Amino acid sequence: MLSTALIVFREVLEAALVVSIVLAATKGVAHRGWWVSGGLLGGIIGAGLIAVFADAISSWASGMGQEVFNACVMFVAVVMLGWHSVWMGKHSREMAKQIAAVGKAVAAGSRPLTGLAVVVGVAVLREGSETVLFLYGIAVGEPGQTPQMALGALLGVAGGVGLGAGMYAGLLQIPLKRLFSVTNALIVLLAAGMASQGIGYLVSAGLLPSLGDAMWDTSWLLAETSVVGKMLHALIGYTARPAGIQIAGYLATLAIIVALSRVVGRVHGAGGQARHST
Repeated sequence: MLSTALIVFREVLEAALVVSIVLAATKGVAHRGWWVSGGLLGGIIGAGLIAVFADAISSWASGMGQEVFNACVMFVAVVMLGWHSVWMGKHSREMAKQIAAVGKAVAAGSRPLTGLAVVVGVAVLREGSETVLFLYGIAVGEPGQTPQMALGALLGVAGGVGLGAGMYAGLLQIPLKRLFSVTNALIVLLAAGMASQGIGYLVSAGLLPSLGDAMWDTSWLLAETSVVGKMLHALIGYTARPAGIQIAGYLATLAIIVALSRVVGRVHGAGGQARHST
């Protein structure tokens, strides 16, 4: 439930920030509500179609080796989570400026109102499709948790929409950089956990060597079936008896995402300094 709430909260908050920026930049523009609402509806419908498509793929792939399919879902989710953490962490400020520029252009009359629907629709579709993929990966790793996931999703939506609305109304002054830093760290751990689980599926299918069936056994201290064990398994990929290759995959995923974040940060910083110097 916590991992679901985290993912949904982060994605909904980003979409809510886009909507709040657009609304703030177009204050006083007639009929803006209709176009923004249309964009929201279009994005939600698009994300829903992606969810249906993902479920159809799962049904089709059930006969070709469920472990392999589950591993593929996990690895795709890992790549998307890693990209989300690396790219969005460095470019969110530029995106906010571009979105605000679109809103101001609409308010000035130099851009049609359809631009509002496009910006909002694309944002909601992007965040919604990512949410669908991430939650599908969580569902694969945590089967039988549909009620808990639904509750987590509702909490995430409520939190994201509430923060976005509060910030638009000027009721909340939240340091977004710090908030996104914390959620980024959790998302990186979640990605590493999913990578470890995906590798576990391939080991079960006999496609990868285990490199040691159980490197340690902490079930006496914290069982995976306990409440805390389930929470840690969902959030950071805790496994009481991990195979050696799962540990290697976990650490490699952490190292790759952190290294890419630093490289992108340096390139981004160098580009910003070059622009200022010119």
